[in-house]
Amino acid sequence: MNDTIPQPPNDPRKSALANWVTLNTPDSWHPIELQSLGSDAGFRRYFRFQQPSQWLAVDAPPATEDSHQFIAIARLLRNQKVHSPEILAANPEQGFLLVEDMGDKLFFRAVDGTNADQFYTQAIDTLLQLHQSDDQPELIPRYDRALLRRELEIFTEWFAGKLLGYSLNGTEQQYLDQLFIELEDNALNQPQGFVHRDYHSRNLLVRSDGALGVIDFQGALWGGVTYDLVSLLRDCYVRWPTTQVTRWALYYRQRAIALQQIPNVSEQEFLRWFDWLGLQRHIKVLGIFARLQLRDNKSGYLQDLPLVIRYALEVASQYPELQEFATWFTQKLLPIAQQQPWYSDYRTAGDRP
Repeated sequence: MNDTIPQPPNDPRKSALANWVTLNTPDSWHPIELQSLGSDAGFRRYFRFQQPSQWLAVDAPPATEDSHQFIAIARLLRNQKVHSPEILAANPEQGFLLVEDMGDKLFFRAVDGTNADQFYTQAIDTLLQLHQSDDQPELIPRYDRALLRRELEIFTEWFAGKLLGYSLNGTEQQYLDQLFIELEDNALNQPQGFVHRDYHSRNLLVRSDGALGVIDFQGALWGGVTYDLVSLLRDCYVRWPTTQVTRWALYYRQRAIALQQIPNVSEQEFLRWFDWLGLQRHIKVLGIFARLQLRDNKSGYLQDLPLVIRYALEVASQYPELQEFATWFTQKLLPIAQQQPWYSDYRTAGDRP
């Protein structure tokens, strides 16, 4: 969730939500006033209406947000002993919810160089709890090849095409098609499990009891087990040294093998799963951040593009099979990106002072 932002003066959904909250909050005896906490990358908005706050009012427009899925996945997480928001009341047809307020202490703001090991170990342990979830195909969609391809094509359409104005020729399109097949193969051929899909520092909250709360999980899928790990460790909003990331990734491998969540694969094979699925994610995110600006008028994500570029090029440069992508991106797209107002030197993006 972002910081408090002003709301339009004429906001009928906010007024309707305020009336609904008044009717569904046990101790409300007079009309409440909603105070905005902002929104996320989707179209959900969050409001407080009391201090100290026990509940948040959520506006999740049913045209774009699936509140039924949010409720079901929240229940699944709680069954795995993972802290997700308790739901006091919900009207999915209207897109209104009352959910537990787990506070403002984002993992993003709480973690620093002195406590990083403690917090990231805790976040990985929480992820391992999520990966104990049973497969429920009727609840959790498959992260299949068709969906992986649709996500990768967001890069081609929105980042290369619409943000940078670059048109791929036939040879380039053929090469990217083959690269995408190889990235899809990696995602599909590694062990499959619960994928939060946005498991990173802005979707984890440090609760008052020290436990981690997990939010923004309603897009969960069943897919490659390293997806959430790389979302956490190669976070689009915060960067850690490569040696530290590798150490944390291998801690996950060791624990997942002990819990029999993955086979006893070598460190090299596991890190290839991790790196290649991370590249798939970061190629997709380049397109998503561009789309958030161009389609949804959410310009704040463009400043994070250089770090995403850095992740993508660092990984692609490590593997001979991916070197052609690194060369193509550097020669064709990077010079255009360098002319954009949002660009900063990707080679130092995310470095700490």
